[in-house]
Amino acid sequence: MSSTRYPYKVMMDLAGKPLLFRLLERIFASPSAGKVVVATTTDPADDYISDFCHKENISFYRGDSMDLLDRHYKTALCYNADVVVKIPSDCPLIDPGIISRVINYFVDNYGSLDYVSNLHPPTYPDGNDVEVMTFPALKTAWLNAEKNFEREHTTPYFWENSQLFRIGNVKWETGLDYSMQHRWTIDYEEDYFFIKTVYEELYPKNKLFNMHDILSLLEQKPSIKKINEKYIGVNWYRNYIGELKTIPVSQTKLI
Repeated sequence: MSSTRYPYKVMMDLAGKPLLFRLLERIFASPSAGKVVVATTTDPADDYISDFCHKENISFYRGDSMDLLDRHYKTALCYNADVVVKIPSDCPLIDPGIISRVINYFVDNYGSLDYVSNLHPPTYPDGNDVEVMTFPALKTAWLNAEKNFEREHTTPYFWENSQLFRIGNVKWETGLDYSMQHRWTIDYEEDYFFIKTVYEELYPKNKLFNMHDILSLLEQKPSIKKINEKYIGVNWYRNYIGELKTIPVSQTKLI
């Protein structure tokens, strides 16, 4: 709730329900989803989120507001997880099929990989982020990560120390790379208006519209894409250019 760029974004209205509800709706739609837990903070502002979880009968854990690595580790510990799937709360357009594809890749290679994502390098439209890791690997990161961005963003320690982990990546099967051409995540007001418009267009016809439905809509109505176009390619990497060894400048945009 205390997002510095766009406060209260996770509770903004989408088709009559909070954005967080719509995100969870899509996560639950993945046949590969296991126990779903909202990892929120102990900040009093996030009482809204815990109250929401109580009301909707959704499991949650409250932890550190800045050290997300600690929060995710302790959430996993609390729920006795052997494998952890991390999905950001600002991706309400995430495709359930992509969630399943990344998780299934991990499962198919179980025992030979410690960490799998669809982000290194990314190929899907921004806002389809899925990361899967074993609990022992998460614990290793929790014990050893020291840099601020490693703690705040949970998983950089994995891909910045690839010699310590067996890492896999899932690319879009089309061979296309739309990661720097589309922005389906929310950090700014324009992002909300874009996502809200997509929901207004697609949700009444199909509650579980997918990535291809969105791409088709944007092709038919290119004006929608222009709503948040100036932020396409903007992500947290831009604040750590030079520090992040595995992220090229081409994977972020300065503003």
